[in-house]
Amino acid sequence: MPTGVLTDSGAFDRRAAGLEWLLFDVDGVLTDGGLYYTRWGEKLKRFNVQDGLGFRLAQRAGLKLGLLSGRRSRPLEVRAAELDFDDVILGSTDKAAAFEHFLEKHQTTPRRVAFIGDDLPDLPVLGRCALSFAPADAAEEVRAAAHTVLERRGGDGAAREMIEAILKARGDWDKLIAKFSLDL
Repeated sequence: MPTGVLTDSGAFDRRAAGLEWLLFDVDGVLTDGGLYYTRWGEKLKRFNVQDGLGFRLAQRAGLKLGLLSGRRSRPLEVRAAELDFDDVILGSTDKAAAFEHFLEKHQTTPRRVAFIGDDLPDLPVLGRCALSFAPADAAEEVRAAAHTVLERRGGDGAAREMIEAILKARGDWDKLIAKFSLDL
């Protein structure tokens, strides 16, 4: 298991079993954090296709997916729609307040949510969730606060790594990937 403040695998497994929601920051988690603009001023974002399959596997396991981002972006809205995210919160500069609204809206508790973030505005949410994750290249303070620091960097499969760890801890992984296995 990757490094972090939650070193007891039994506690990780118990927390993973109780999850209902996987909540993701975007810039620096689902993307590399870079801001790309065309010469016409259009914003571009690069997403990792392995994360996309991870989202689908999480959905098949019955988990709900949400985005919590401080930025608004048309490419992000398109990607979230493609992947059937259950909730998309964009342009939220106060992530603590946005998280409270999210909990109320979905009538859930922090114990039912895992969150991944990479920078200082994510700290209030990381500190409240059942499981919290940070990409390998997250800010030092975020890595110190997260339950699990992943091996992958933001935009390079960190979300997929988080999802795999949760699905394996819940005992869902093997049956979800069985359809991809070949009998050799």
